[in-house]
Amino acid sequence: FEIMAGKVKWVTDIEKSVLINNFEKRGWIQVAENEDWNFYWMSVQTIRNVFSVETGYRLSDDQIVNHFPNHYELTRKDLMVKNIKRYRKELEKEGSPLAEKDENGKYIYLDFVPVTFMLPADYNLFVEEFRKNPSSTWIMKPCGKAQGKGIFLINKLSQIKKWSRDSKTSSFVSQSSKEAYVISLYINNPLLIGGKKFDLRLYVLVSTYRPLRCYMYKLGFCRFCTVKYTPSTSELDNMFVHLTNVAIQKHGDDYNHIHGGKWTVSNLRLYLESTRGKEVTNKLFDEIHWIIVQSLKAVAPVMNNDKHCFECYGYDIIIDDKLKPWLIEVNASPSLTSSTANDRILKYNLINDTLNIAVPNGEIPDCKWNKSPPKEVLGNYEVLYDEEMAQSDGPDRDLRSRSGQSTGVKGNRARDSGKPVLTTWK
Repeated sequence: FEIMAGKVKWVTDIEKSVLINNFEKRGWIQVAENEDWNFYWMSVQTIRNVFSVETGYRLSDDQIVNHFPNHYELTRKDLMVKNIKRYRKELEKEGSPLAEKDENGKYIYLDFVPVTFMLPADYNLFVEEFRKNPSSTWIMKPCGKAQGKGIFLINKLSQIKKWSRDSKTSSFVSQSSKEAYVISLYINNPLLIGGKKFDLRLYVLVSTYRPLRCYMYKLGFCRFCTVKYTPSTSELDNMFVHLTNVAIQKHGDDYNHIHGGKWTVSNLRLYLESTRGKEVTNKLFDEIHWIIVQSLKAVAPVMNNDKHCFECYGYDIIIDDKLKPWLIEVNASPSLTSSTANDRILKYNLINDTLNIAVPNGEIPDCKWNKSPPKEVLGNYEVLYDEEMAQSDGPDRDLRSRSGQSTGVKGNRARDSGKPVLTTWK
């Protein structure tokens, strides 16, 4: 999701066309124009140039950019996991009840990322974990790629021996060109609808990290596989069974170009309410919101909170058959390409509502404003978390909120007490 807003006074049509051609060469695409203002989508590569010391760019107060300088702390698969692990350890050191563990040593409130290791760095740790459960399936993903590129599943150590330079020492080839991968325990019991696996694509807008203020877009959607799911090892190579990315599924024989293999989140909610009950469904969505807020809190301390920046992330969430949500990854540039008519409407509204929050009332952008827009401009966004408001409600607000949603005896203390529970993000 890429945008730069800046004031441009056109002198002549020729000058205008030259400038636009120059923008296009840089990877910017114009999305809107009025008399004085032009908005451009900007690629994540371009953002590095904007904030690079070498280029010497200095953004003025009336320019805003749609990525934080080091957005990759959340959107690179390896860095996201690293930051979440660090966040959990820091909460443990502080003695925070949020980092409480059960009798098996699992986090009660912060267990929302599958067991993950970085390769090649954590190869020996991965082997140790793999041998504890040799029948498990793992999914390997390149850290810096999207749209399902380079992903494959394994269930034998021999399948990644080709990565290893010496199988005796399990040390990997240390070439600078060797791409880093993450390897995660595969969620092999996904919730199925019509026998097919799906995941959720949710849009989250962050206007500032310090204090953290984020918004959830109500019009997310589910992406379905085109082939029915099977955990059979004979289908490990069939990406139409395992990966929900539209970039992959659209090449399948069973891909439907009318609905694009997508359901709206509201349809999913209706389905779950009718099959599992309203209370269980509400709890699931509360837990999804919790995951998003905690992942943003995990990266907030290391994020370069530039006043010119905001960001719309694409969150990918998978739900297992016990209705437990798992964070798979976060995208810095979620696709704005429409594959269906409904897709086009959704993404048009997403851009429009995002611009209305980033540049309220279409006024001149001002990076110094307090980034707290009035409720009437939110459109399909709703406030997910406002750190200033949460702090005014007391330091234990997060735990009270999470305790009210969590499963298990320990997790239900707040609910069992009969007291109303405030959610963290409202």
